[in-house]
Amino acid sequence: MRAWIRSNRGFLLFLAGFLFFRTAVADWNPVPTGSMRPAILEGDVVWVERVAYDWKVPLTNFSLQRVADPQRGDVVVFDSPADGSRLIKRIVGVPGDRIELRNDVLIVNGERARYSNATALEEWVAPGVQVPAIRSTESVQGQQRVVQHLPGVAARRDLAPLTLGPDQFFMMGDNRDNSFDSRFLGPVDRRLINGRARRILVSADLADHWLPRWHRIGARLE
Repeated sequence: MRAWIRSNRGFLLFLAGFLFFRTAVADWNPVPTGSMRPAILEGDVVWVERVAYDWKVPLTNFSLQRVADPQRGDVVVFDSPADGSRLIKRIVGVPGDRIELRNDVLIVNGERARYSNATALEEWVAPGVQVPAIRSTESVQGQQRVVQHLPGVAARRDLAPLTLGPDQFFMMGDNRDNSFDSRFLGPVDRRLINGRARRILVSADLADHWLPRWHRIGARLE
């Protein structure tokens, strides 16, 4: 056994370094759902900077050193407070914010979001099933992003006012009416945030024989 370890020492060091890099520094995650459409599509693989906010002990949520504070508008990967599954959503509320939702309109600290450049289209929600969708630019608290609403789909479109406590963040998917997020999970503690999604590494169209989406490779997530 010792002889085998000595003869493969280089490979084992590489493997250990690789595992440390993925668990402590950066990672890449395939996206299986459409909750972040149109920013992130099913079949995208996103690059996640694990040290964007904290240096953590690998494979744990224990922070050794805070690096920066998550901001409104950041797309982040985090562990679900419900079952520990890995989710990717956008931060719409930071500690101290008062969050409210009225008929699909996001309200942050009393400011109602404005929606412009609305575009109607058809959106897939299941194989062979399309529904009407509306994409528009949402502007609130100095942030802008393209969001999508599905008027004909049953969804949670209202939320009573909620004030976030210290180290609590409110997460929402850009595909507002097809996202399991803080409207159901409640606020997400900072310790559960694993990192910030920065770019799309590769992308494949799951509905078209896994053909590459060349135009999405390397795209920055805003």
